[in-house]
Amino acid sequence: MKTFDVLIIGGGAAGLSCALILGSALNKPFAKNKQIGIITHQKNSALQTAELNNVLGFKKGTKGNEILAQGLQQLADTYPKIVQIEKEKVIEISTANDFITVVTNKNSYTAKNIVVATTPSILFDIKGLMQFVKPHPAIPAIKEKIMLQNTNHVVSKGIYVAGVLAGFRSQYAIAAGSGTQVATDILTDWNDGNHTMIHDVIE
Repeated sequence: MKTFDVLIIGGGAAGLSCALILGSALNKPFAKNKQIGIITHQKNSALQTAELNNVLGFKKGTKGNEILAQGLQQLADTYPKIVQIEKEKVIEISTANDFITVVTNKNSYTAKNIVVATTPSILFDIKGLMQFVKPHPAIPAIKEKIMLQNTNHVVSKGIYVAGVLAGFRSQYAIAAGSGTQVATDILTDWNDGNHTMIHDVIE
């Protein structure tokens, strides 16, 4: 059974942003030898049918499905140490002895931390998380969206939630920023509580 320090569930804006930030820290002493994985399920992402005309850095007419595909490729090219797990859907999680077991339709994994960054669909059905489900407060009730109850992205020990599922509005930049926030929180924890952000600069 593969064990991760962080396993991200969901390959949308929040999940991919979280993975990219974590990947950018793998050359730092505090993140050395950390094992990171992402279950890249994208089928139900709202980006599949989105056109992004109001996002900084994206050209007018940029398609959401293109961003999803390019994001996976960017992650693979830039941070190949991050394990991408394709074509698997999480069906259950459980916690024991400070480790979280993640069961998919094909495999089981263990992780010290997980980041849940899936779509906020009312069809959300991951066993072990259902007790945290509540109606989404920032999306009209008629759309029947849900969130996971959390405090500053933390659902319970070792379990983070990011993106729209964390209770944020459904905007690309907000979801991506939420995933980034979770990643920097995890990096800060790894770095003995020292606030940690990773920036690349032109040399």
